[in-house]
Amino acid sequence: MKDLKKKSDKDLEKLIREKREELREFRFKSAGSRTRNVREGRNTRKEIAQILTELTLRTKVAK
Repeated sequence: MKDLKKKSDKDLEKLIREKREELREFRFKSAGSRTRNVREGRNTRKEIAQILTELTLRTKVAK
C-alpha cells in the first residue's frame, strides 16, 4: 500500500481505528452464521498490519 507512506500519522491512526472496528464487526457478524467471504477478515488483518508497520517505521526513523 503505497498510499500509506503519503498519509500523516493522524490519518493512519484514524484508519487503523476504522479497520479494527471493521474487523470486530466482521467477527461478530460471522459468529452466528456461515461466512461467505472468509478473505474479508484476512485482508482487514493484513491492512492493519501494514498500517502498524508504517507507524513503527516512522517512530524508528524519528529516533
